[in-house]
Amino acid sequence: MQHDRIQVLLAEDDEALGDVIKDNLEQEGYQVTWCKNGQDALSRFDKDVFDICLLDVMMPDKDGFTVAKRIRLISDVMPILFITARSMEEDKIKGFQTGADDYITKPFSIKELMLRMEVFLRRTRKLNAEQTRQYAIGSMTFNFNDLKMQGPVENINLTQREADLLKFFCDHPNSLLKREEVLLNVWGKDDYFLGRSMDVFIAKIRKYCKQDASVSLETVHGVGFRFNATVDRAV
Repeated sequence: MQHDRIQVLLAEDDEALGDVIKDNLEQEGYQVTWCKNGQDALSRFDKDVFDICLLDVMMPDKDGFTVAKRIRLISDVMPILFITARSMEEDKIKGFQTGADDYITKPFSIKELMLRMEVFLRRTRKLNAEQTRQYAIGSMTFNFNDLKMQGPVENINLTQREADLLKFFCDHPNSLLKREEVLLNVWGKDDYFLGRSMDVFIAKIRKYCKQDASVSLETVHGVGFRFNATVDRAV
């Protein structure tokens, strides 16, 4: 992947770690804007255009959760990866609920960080290259690229993660999907904490689909999920 035009917003108050991340990413061709507190990160995000955000959870002025919430108000598709020293389950779940796409726990290798970043950068490039993809789900319409779901009761703006998950179900309607299968295909790995986060997104999609009584997202206990729906796909 060519990195020469990829703009990275790095929010990290640890001088040593921030310097290491910035130097290594720039050696790979990334353009890095390094902010040492949450308020500065928000100010730069408002002014400049970025392709991905790397946010430390614990920062002065505004923490990573607050910064992520603000970014999500502006963009549903911006990849957000949390850098955290905190491994508590509650913190990870909170991170996903505030809009993070992934997290990486200190200490970590720079190679692992870049691999995680490239997962989301590839997704963004693929989205930009594809034509609009739409699904008819019963009486509802789901536009994957525009992150919109239109129904007889309301129109919903989806987050990128919600759209990724709904798309996977639309591509496999009426099939029993194992939990680990969904995690690997949508999140890229099977992880306990990601599984807890997935349950939050499952509940949201189940709520969105209640507009059509013929559509249901069924939980098959101990196994996984089944998306019961008539789905027609148009590219």
